[in-house]
Amino acid sequence: MEKLLEKLEIDYLLVNSTNEYLTEYSALSENSRYKLTGFSGSTGDALITKDKIYLFVDGRYHIQADKEAFDNITVIKLQLGQKQDEEIKKLLDKTKTLGIVGKKVSQSRLENFAGYKIKLLKEDPINNFTEAHSENYQIAFPPIEYKGEPIFITNLEEVSYVTGLRDFSKDCSSKIWAKLYLDKEKQILFKNNKDSENFLTNYSSPLIVDKSSINAYDYNLIINPVHKSSEIKQMKSIKRLDEIEAYKKAFERTDKAVFGIREYIESNDNLSEYDISQKLREEFIKYGAKSLSFNSIVAINKNSALAHYSKNSKDIRLNEGDLVLIDCGAYYESGLATDITRVFVKGEPDSLQKEVYTLVLKAFLNSFNANNLKTGYEIDTLAHSIIDNKIDGFKFNHGLGHGIGINVHEAPPNLSQNEIAKVELRDGMTFTIEPGLYNPDYFGVRLENSCYKMNGKTHSFVKMGYEGKLINYNLLTEQEKEWLKDFNIL
Repeated sequence: MEKLLEKLEIDYLLVNSTNEYLTEYSALSENSRYKLTGFSGSTGDALITKDKIYLFVDGRYHIQADKEAFDNITVIKLQLGQKQDEEIKKLLDKTKTLGIVGKKVSQSRLENFAGYKIKLLKEDPINNFTEAHSENYQIAFPPIEYKGEPIFITNLEEVSYVTGLRDFSKDCSSKIWAKLYLDKEKQILFKNNKDSENFLTNYSSPLIVDKSSINAYDYNLIINPVHKSSEIKQMKSIKRLDEIEAYKKAFERTDKAVFGIREYIESNDNLSEYDISQKLREEFIKYGAKSLSFNSIVAINKNSALAHYSKNSKDIRLNEGDLVLIDCGAYYESGLATDITRVFVKGEPDSLQKEVYTLVLKAFLNSFNANNLKTGYEIDTLAHSIIDNKIDGFKFNHGLGHGIGINVHEAPPNLSQNEIAKVELRDGMTFTIEPGLYNPDYFGVRLENSCYKMNGKTHSFVKMGYEGKLINYNLLTEQEKEWLKDFNIL
């Protein structure tokens, strides 16, 4: 790697997990960080120095990074509250040069490194591959009426939202792969980079852009940029009634698929994680799914302690007394991502399994009914107060929830200790509540319902029930038992 840095005339290289659209779930073929480190998680970047390669991962991926990262990789495990770029800066000498690929970093992130010597690279020296995308667009909703000043949008979910178009040609995605110019009179959709670059270099009037979602390369093409936080992002975060109704129909079918996989597990022996994941895909397709929201997580026993486990092994099998965690979702004709997590046990559970499951359920019930709290930040704090340090060795090491929509992870809203979570949860917002407890020596439990806010109250899209045999009712308060009556017990 030292020779690569010398060739590029830099001292460090930031290697991103994103593509030029800055999407979270880019294909591994596009993911330079994966090629460099072997780590397949959806987030986390790497830094190349002259003598080391560092990989930065948050609490969801601590264990997975240890298992997947190549031997020459130094894994930096970020704790709750730690910010990746601040930890990267600690490894930099301000007198030396950091290389950053302009097309794979947002303009706002680039500016976060102000005061450091930056060399903006036009091409990615690790992996410059860009996957081709189809133009087989389908109409899901009417286009949005826009009354604002001229704006250039590169966030794919926002482009898909404004146009009302969807593309189901790729698994785990419904968004169209394009950029968009928008003003009071017209929309111009750019389906390839050449057209958008020609437009930007010849457009001299003020043009609104959001530095957090436009890559630095595109931003620096704009003659007269006006930075403004995305109005479209805010509009998109408040779902219209037709979107809420479409979501209800999507979750009716998601519930059926998850209930079907529960019956499959109950009635079959010696199933592997792979067997269950394949059957789950069949269940989703049976009920009309266009594709999955993301690659389903099917994790047995210790693997369930990896919050974003993704291997679905053919060798690890479900036997009597084993736990299996299933985190899954799908896209239907609306192109809105569903998301649910349930934990099942084969046969009878032991006391520890019941204790952990019940404590996670307590955290969910209290969070779901915390209608007096206004922000996701406050609700996340409540969940942690219920669940943290209650069972030795079991940790809740991720945020309580995230927004859902055209992408399975959207913000706002957000339920965590991040700054974005201080945005008030408003009527029409859709989000998950998913407390969890994990111990890599035993197992993990996460219970996730996708929800929406309406008339000042949280409602659950998910109707799939909870496992009665995993609930220790002696650990529930009378109020929690009352709240539990609103949900099915299987």
